[in-house]
Amino acid sequence: QVQLVESGGGLVQTGGSLRLSCAASGSIIALNAMGWYRQAPGKQRELVARITTGGSTSYVDSVKGRFTISRDTAKNTVYLQMNGLKPEDTAVYYCNIQTTWYVYWGQGTQVTVSS
Repeated sequence: QVQLVESGGGLVQTGGSLRLSCAASGSIIALNAMGWYRQAPGKQRELVARITTGGSTSYVDSVKGRFTISRDTAKNTVYLQMNGLKPEDTAVYYCNIQTTWYVYWGQGTQVTVSS
């Protein structure tokens, strides 16, 4: 079985930085992409960043220039470097791994940005 374990969330002040990590155990077969989603209270879950097996990245407009997604393919780990954090970034962040056969989700990690 494949399990995703997230870490790196926490409480920071406006302008601070955090790096989220998501490590997948087991072998990932037919990997297509890895990504990060977030969900704030009262809002729907949104795709924040995504990276394909070829290294192509995409971001939601609100985080462009501030967030960077990266991966360590050998370790089946995806990262989200978050700089210049704003209160509106406060949410539960979920990592996601997409394969031809299935989609896997992490347990979520809380990111809180205070003024």
